[in-house]
Amino acid sequence: MEIERKWMVKGWPEGLPLTETHQMAQGYISVRPTVRIRREAQLGGRTALVLCFKGAGTLAREEIETEIDAALFGKLEHLIGKPLIEKERRSYALPDGLTLEVNCVDPALPTGFWYAEVEYPTTEAALAWNPAAVGLAAYLNDECTGKPGASMGEYWEQTR
Repeated sequence: MEIERKWMVKGWPEGLPLTETHQMAQGYISVRPTVRIRREAQLGGRTALVLCFKGAGTLAREEIETEIDAALFGKLEHLIGKPLIEKERRSYALPDGLTLEVNCVDPALPTGFWYAEVEYPTTEAALAWNPAAVGLAAYLNDECTGKPGASMGEYWEQTR
């Protein structure tokens, strides 16, 4: 189960400890239901090729991820037949033990944008969490969790 909230942001946050950086490329086989592939190259680490299935929902939804080999990834990328979305994701440690993931999407394109996510252990924790409690009220002031047009799948449909 994936439980997360999402915000539109501008730029990388300041004053938080950076824990990981990934360069990613992702594409969608289907948007409803969500079936996507993603290449996740961790800076200074390994590259994972992931096939992901997501259920219905916005705040909480089922998510199944499995690593696949390069041959299958290549076949699925060819099947998609469109340029993959480019993303840089930086993860930051929050003072309450959670992680803020900030994504810069398609920075070389005029459609590029930034968003941030925080994942939670329960729906109750997600609903109770307040960005001001960790000093991020100004940065996380445009929540888009559940708003139409705010998913990566919808961005895929609009731009690819």
